[in-house]
Amino acid sequence: MRDVAVFDHINALSAEEEELFAEASDGKGLTTQASERLAEIKVELDRCYDLLHQREARRAAGLDPDEAELRPGQIVERYQQ
Repeated sequence: MRDVAVFDHINALSAEEEELFAEASDGKGLTTQASERLAEIKVELDRCYDLLHQREARRAAGLDPDEAELRPGQIVERYQQ
């Protein structure tokens, strides 16, 4: 996945996230389904940012950024900040 495709996916996820938050701003909060989707979006965004970091690191090291791989959510969610 090229950088542009990753950024496009991030933008689409961010737009969906904003829509869900806008729906929740009516005072009723989020439905269970919307809450679950927000959690999925968060993980997917983390995976995308991880992929971008991998691609940049590979570029900086003189390696092929296209060999970076999208890691599973279980891995990226366990990273320590």
